[in-house]
Amino acid sequence: MAQKMKAAIFVEKGRIVLDEKPIPEIGPLDALIRITTTTICGTDVHILKGEYPVAKGLTIGHEPVGIIEKLGSGVKGLKEGQRVIAGAITPSGWSTACLCGCGAQDGAGTKHGFKAMGGWRFGNTIDGAQAEYLCVPDAMANLAPIDEGVTDEQVLMCPDIMSTGLSGAETGQIRIGDCVAVFAQGPIGLCATAGAKLMGATKIIAVDTFPARLDMARRMGADVVVDYRAENPVDAIMRITDGRGVDVAIEALGTQTTFEAALRVLRPGGVLSSLGVYSSDLTIPLDAFSAGLGDKSIRTTLCPGGKERMRRMQDVISSGRVDLSGLVTHRFKLDQIEEAYDLFANQRDGVLKVAITP
Repeated sequence: MAQKMKAAIFVEKGRIVLDEKPIPEIGPLDALIRITTTTICGTDVHILKGEYPVAKGLTIGHEPVGIIEKLGSGVKGLKEGQRVIAGAITPSGWSTACLCGCGAQDGAGTKHGFKAMGGWRFGNTIDGAQAEYLCVPDAMANLAPIDEGVTDEQVLMCPDIMSTGLSGAETGQIRIGDCVAVFAQGPIGLCATAGAKLMGATKIIAVDTFPARLDMARRMGADVVVDYRAENPVDAIMRITDGRGVDVAIEALGTQTTFEAALRVLRPGGVLSSLGVYSSDLTIPLDAFSAGLGDKSIRTTLCPGGKERMRRMQDVISSGRVDLSGLVTHRFKLDQIEEAYDLFANQRDGVLKVAITP
């Protein structure tokens, strides 16, 4: 009989529970890692609420930090006992999407067209990281060794939150001297704010309403903060920019309201960089889009993955360019995962990110 492990399992809409299931088997190009730290993502909450469909019985989670327990027979360049991270997105390295330079969309192509599921497999199409063990596919393309002297919590944001947030700034093609607005200062929005500063923006406007998040936004590089409950954020941003608008607006929540606001504050020819996961159809207002004639761009991004991306994220942390240590506000054992979901999904007690340790 296969050995068992504890795992957070999607049972049905509104229920993710801790239960037992067999430790994963691995193939010749895979690796089995023992999870030492993981976390809960806003996308996991979409799954919990039934807003994003996954199979019943699936282990949830896509942000793994761990130790290699076992390597497939064909894996080279890694060794058992090594501390590693894997991105939330696990490209194979050989697909059409990868060879076209868009590894995040690995696996998106089907005979019926393209679905923006891409290389997101953990906790989506295969068992994920909120467990004691995880099978990492295509290990040579996806496992990045953790630098010596770096803690699990220091790299915990790298697999998804940091990579996604920084990619919002990259996709927005921020230039030195740009003015940037970032809508929503949850973990991804905070990383987008940090990314805007890294890219050279000289005026960063952060929009949220929670005081702790607005304070953290300042720590991440925001020059001005706007409380959307105190004033209309579009009016505030247009006032702050003397009516010019922003060069880049980053949407990091995934709602019609924030998407539309981000579009309305763009200067002519500006870029809306969309990071949110939307659970319903979006409407583009005619006036905000200048009837399609405003030279504006809408760019979408799926978190970049793969070991090289993870190396780059670690280097940003190790260099001291960005300090994300303040994002972990709560800590739980895996046995407390249901309690952690309740806290995180309901955004209580000033939670930003939780660290889960088996």
